[in-house]
Amino acid sequence: MFDSLNTAITDLLGPAGPLIVVAGLAALLIVATIPMFLNAKPDPLDKLKESGQRRIDAETRAVLREKSKNDKLNKYAQFLEPQDAKELSEIRTKLMQAGYRSKDAVQIYYFLQFALGIALLCAGVFYYLMFVDPETATMQNKIMYILGPGAFGYMGPKYWVNKRVKKRQEQIQQGFPDSLDMMLVCVEAGQSMDQSIVRVAKELRTSFPDLADEYEIISHEMKAGKDRGQVLNDMSDRCGLPDISSFVTVLNQATSFGTSISDALRVYSDEMRDKRVMRAEEAANKLPTKMTLVTMMLTVPPLLIILVGPSAVGITQMGSLAVGQ
Repeated sequence: MFDSLNTAITDLLGPAGPLIVVAGLAALLIVATIPMFLNAKPDPLDKLKESGQRRIDAETRAVLREKSKNDKLNKYAQFLEPQDAKELSEIRTKLMQAGYRSKDAVQIYYFLQFALGIALLCAGVFYYLMFVDPETATMQNKIMYILGPGAFGYMGPKYWVNKRVKKRQEQIQQGFPDSLDMMLVCVEAGQSMDQSIVRVAKELRTSFPDLADEYEIISHEMKAGKDRGQVLNDMSDRCGLPDISSFVTVLNQATSFGTSISDALRVYSDEMRDKRVMRAEEAANKLPTKMTLVTMMLTVPPLLIILVGPSAVGITQMGSLAVGQ
């Protein structure tokens, strides 16, 4: 049955008939889901908000506050956000580590994955139908031209976020020892910890804006009355760096046991400077190994041409003279 159906489709649409049918069914399913989006049931939390119910727990309050998100995307939140709380928390943390802290960042991320995947899939189908000969194209070429762009569009936002996370963590890690030194100077000059964080954020704005943003978030949250330990733990989650986590642990322990914060900062800042020097030495030691292959590729061929080239030309000329005689 399937063989006969495949033969009929191939005779009707050509060798690419099965792929065209699959792409058409995918487009049909996408069109069929649009009425489901439009007829989605209203969120029960909206009814709670309209009724003015006062006795709701803290988690429900947080969800209701998120209604200030983009209204167009918020209509499809159940389709653009993971329904699993753990998965939602992980992707939200990942986006915060990349520097995207808006409330609708998760929805925009999944919307871009969906939109780019569908758009590039359609572009791949169009390119295949217009510029590729179905009779000479192999199955591998068909998959590459049709499904390749769609997979690239779907994975593009994820690749961008991971790259942004890595770049941001490198900048924070590079400027963190300097921030500790400035914080130590401010504390020893008589400023409080809160004032020191504000001053460090202002001084670091030009050199390390990502780290300055983190310190500003800390200062704003502490001014709002949030517990300092929780604020520092949130900073550790947003940065995702072991150095920041250790720093948060040191400050929390200093606060808990009543030890001097300046002494803790002095010891930890010395350790961070030593670690930065070790990272620089490690990168310098890796450099000769990385340059070996490039050096060989760029120097050996010209050297062979210079050394062997004249001999090869002389041998060719002697051979031509011998043939002429």
